[in-house]
Amino acid sequence: MQKAKKYEWADSNLALFGSDTEKKVKKDSALTETAWAGAGQDVGLQIWRINKFQVEHWDKEQYGDFYNGDSYIVLNTYKNEGEDELQYDVHFWIGKYSTQDEYGTAAYKTVELDTLLDDKPIQHREVQSHESKMFKEYFDSITLLKGGADTGFRRVLPESYVPRLFHIQKHIKGPKQKWNNRRITCTQIGLKKANYTDNDVFILDLGDHIFQINGDSCSHDEKFKASQEVSKIKGARGKARNETVEGCPFDDPRIGPHFKDGEKKEKPAASEFGGNKLFVISDNDGSLDMDPVEEVSKDSLNSDNVYVLDSENGVYVWIGSGASIDERKNGMSYACNYLAKTEYPWKPITVIAQGKENAAFNGAW
Repeated sequence: MQKAKKYEWADSNLALFGSDTEKKVKKDSALTETAWAGAGQDVGLQIWRINKFQVEHWDKEQYGDFYNGDSYIVLNTYKNEGEDELQYDVHFWIGKYSTQDEYGTAAYKTVELDTLLDDKPIQHREVQSHESKMFKEYFDSITLLKGGADTGFRRVLPESYVPRLFHIQKHIKGPKQKWNNRRITCTQIGLKKANYTDNDVFILDLGDHIFQINGDSCSHDEKFKASQEVSKIKGARGKARNETVEGCPFDDPRIGPHFKDGEKKEKPAASEFGGNKLFVISDNDGSLDMDPVEEVSKDSLNSDNVYVLDSENGVYVWIGSGASIDERKNGMSYACNYLAKTEYPWKPITVIAQGKENAAFNGAW
């Protein structure tokens, strides 16, 4: 099981952290980041990818596509009904094979974007394949691709192209899940016969020839989504033939040889959640510690401290308005380190300042 990464929230002047002077310095620095031009000015979604410590705009045609070797920043700008003021949620998304430098930069730049927008956004950490319900609802579908910034492609030479297999799957929501029942994922998987199932649709991308493989029991929605993905691949690449195949393809001499024998790797089962847990991060005794709180309720929150709420739907870091410099500064890193020791280190994390509590936080208790 992949463990959550450890984030470093270094700052060169702790004495000024959280002060008006420190905020002005950070905002001035954020204004020099050219990638933030126009960020949060209009309602809608904006996405950036981290590439060699730099923030670069992600092509809108690829919104919903994420490489597992990269980290991304996603900003959702919206207005509450009947209000004119812009509101924000900013997420940094961590690919399974994203490097420490990449996700560290994403985390830092997320804070920078938050500063640029006058601390209005609510910050979230997302981990590949375990994204929050809020994050999933931004996209009609999420496509996970192997590789990263250095291996992304536009035009390819068929003779040097490595075949890829994509799994298109419709997910049926459970009784406690609120995301759209039509959510469909497109995930790049290994070219193994054991990965094939008649219940879904697959895309075999050979570079110059793209096959859409419809399982005998696949749904209409999955077929439609697959055709959209094939069109997207062709549009990004240029010339390429596409063909639709019905049923198991292993006896087709153009397709079968690309699949290998081998067992399907099953994902480790997540342990059942054992109920809400609440921790306080405090330096009242002279040392910064994270200790459990016996009474798990909102009445236990004290504005002089920082709290970590581990709930069924995610982890929340609540920043009290009177919390100290070290308490506020280390909330996210303490939450990450706590999760790394649990059986569910991939849980989403949301940082919420006192007075900015949202419906998800209030409903988590």
